[in-house]
Amino acid sequence: MTHVVVTGLGAVTPAGSGIEATWEGVCRGDSTAATDPALAGMPVTFSCRAPDVEHAVDPMALWRLDRSSQLALAAAREAIAAAGLDPGTWEGPRVGVVIGSSLGGAAVWHDQLGKLTDHGPGWVSAACLPMLLANTPCGEVALAVGARGPSLAPVTACATGTTALAVAHDLLVTGQCDIVLAGGAEAGTTPLVVTAFHRCGALAVSNNDPAAVSRPFAPDRSGLVVAEGAAVLVLERAETARARKAPVRAVLAGCGQSTDAHHPTSPRPDAAGAQQAVEAALRHARLAPGAIGHVNAHATGTRLGDAAEALMIGRLFPHRPLVTSVKGSLGHALGAAGAIEAALTVLSLERGLVPPTAHTDHADPAFHIDLVTKTPREYRADTAVSTSFGFGGHNAAVVLRHPRVL
Repeated sequence: MTHVVVTGLGAVTPAGSGIEATWEGVCRGDSTAATDPALAGMPVTFSCRAPDVEHAVDPMALWRLDRSSQLALAAAREAIAAAGLDPGTWEGPRVGVVIGSSLGGAAVWHDQLGKLTDHGPGWVSAACLPMLLANTPCGEVALAVGARGPSLAPVTACATGTTALAVAHDLLVTGQCDIVLAGGAEAGTTPLVVTAFHRCGALAVSNNDPAAVSRPFAPDRSGLVVAEGAAVLVLERAETARARKAPVRAVLAGCGQSTDAHHPTSPRPDAAGAQQAVEAALRHARLAPGAIGHVNAHATGTRLGDAAEALMIGRLFPHRPLVTSVKGSLGHALGAAGAIEAALTVLSLERGLVPPTAHTDHADPAFHIDLVTKTPREYRADTAVSTSFGFGGHNAAVVLRHPRVL
């Protein structure tokens, strides 16, 4: 059996630049939601913004890089360094990149349409088209690091980051690549995107206390908070990692996906599609549900989504593994969320600690889950699952294991 392992992690999130800053922020239960000047005059005026990362980008390329590409590059560079890799010496055709984005250059759409409307075609940037494409973060990372193997940009809405890990896993198992940089990047905190989420009823709406409105699994949850961010995981086959004495952080043991085929935006109330994806990941990992000790849940804070996921977790895992949702701290980074959460799940396995679900004092009493709240909880099992679900009915899950299982 071919084992795929994680050897490097990189992230930029509203909690900070770097995977350690993100880990420390979610373990403290820090809130990152704040009034956003870019959303002034909109129905919802707050978001979770990531820090500036222009320092991590080649100044000569900055003019053509939208915000999502900048975030992807910063996360990728951190992950590559953490894995002990040198792009200057690796075999480029054997290195793949699978980095998805559900929206691509959302801010570019907003800015360039305004210029077209206000000033005419001559004001539209010649770089507009590549900057706004959803595959541009993937392509720019490949260009920057000389990765000449397959480069793919899956788009499965808010399941994108997790889907990317599954695609990367397949590239390694089939021998098409020796190394894959996998993850997601998103910069969707624009007036149009945030207002669109508000109009479809998914957004938390209280502008009085933005810091506390994202409350996954809470009885009084009222919706999600839009965030931006990126995470990249370096994946390799175990034998490749061992040969170069790389630090093995976790095993990507199983991947599963499904489609609800139920509604354009709402999940199946019975959570059958979500469960199908998790069960597929467990079968891929050759594990029974009882092996799971921790669930890093998708839970965005919406009424329907959290209820469906909690139903699935309680039904599939009656032994009550520890459950958390880091969206209480980080908000919902859309296409990047699954990658961010998988990276944090790796750290939970590595450090024996599950971060709390920020701002949620206790789970909705209708949910039969063991939700970690207020402070981190010790975690000593060796297997966890991270889930992601997206508009369009996309469901994805990955099973991650501690390296000691190898």
